[in-house]
Amino acid sequence: MRLSSFKSVVSKYDVVFFDAFGVLKTHNALIPGIEKTFAYLREQKKDFYVLTNDASRSPNALAESYHRLGLYDIVPDCIISSGMLARDYLELKVDGGTVAYLGTEKSAHYLETLGMKTLPIGELNLDFAHEVTALVMLDDEGFDWNRDLSKTVNLLRRRNIPVIVANTDRYYPMSPKYVSIAIGAVATMIEDIIGRHFIRFGKPDAQMFIFAYEHIKNYPDVSKKSILMVGDTLHTDILGGNKFGLDTALVLSGNTQAKEAEVKIHTTGIIPTYICESAVI
Repeated sequence: MRLSSFKSVVSKYDVVFFDAFGVLKTHNALIPGIEKTFAYLREQKKDFYVLTNDASRSPNALAESYHRLGLYDIVPDCIISSGMLARDYLELKVDGGTVAYLGTEKSAHYLETLGMKTLPIGELNLDFAHEVTALVMLDDEGFDWNRDLSKTVNLLRRRNIPVIVANTDRYYPMSPKYVSIAIGAVATMIEDIIGRHFIRFGKPDAQMFIFAYEHIKNYPDVSKKSILMVGDTLHTDILGGNKFGLDTALVLSGNTQAKEAEVKIHTTGIIPTYICESAVI
């Protein structure tokens, strides 16, 4: 397996799309040295965006989480969250009623900015299930996994309503040796139980990349050939970037570890343009 220098790779592109977890940060810290990468991007006047399946917080709150860690280059305008796509869908497709959600109060920001009546699953009385017009799965925290997931199943057995999954991730890294189950995996479990398919937003779906592409400062003058997608997960970041026609760089600082990268690439057939130790310059 041949590793490329991230600096030599990123120097070829005008715009960089970064995944968040495993590329820029872990659950509680920055990837060591990542500040140097953003200093280089600043110096070279390269445009960058963070494409994240994290719908747990608003873009403002996500940007603040980087600022608290000492990385001030990431501002709300450069964050593209799957929660933003879910919000747009709800605005177009759901008219009135109550939108129930799985997640934290912070994740409900995406719903409340539309002026919709929202209700966490934990506070839902199933006797009033007829008032619920949509369900949104936002985050893996903020609810009781036993009580509220059972309540979710019973709600969807009673109501044929749209179910929007705002984070397609099945798990995310908590440390180099430990991962946590994400809401995408919870959604898959409930789909299997009730025999339905939900509406999903986030990588690797094309909508995420279309949304990000249209938010580039110089759109539509920037060619896809000038954009690099950087991620740590083959099935989301790399597959999504490949399908959208972007060059991709797999970094080995998150979900995909060096010892398993070559085997995973061979068995999945998902081939990144480059493989780098990390996104650090």
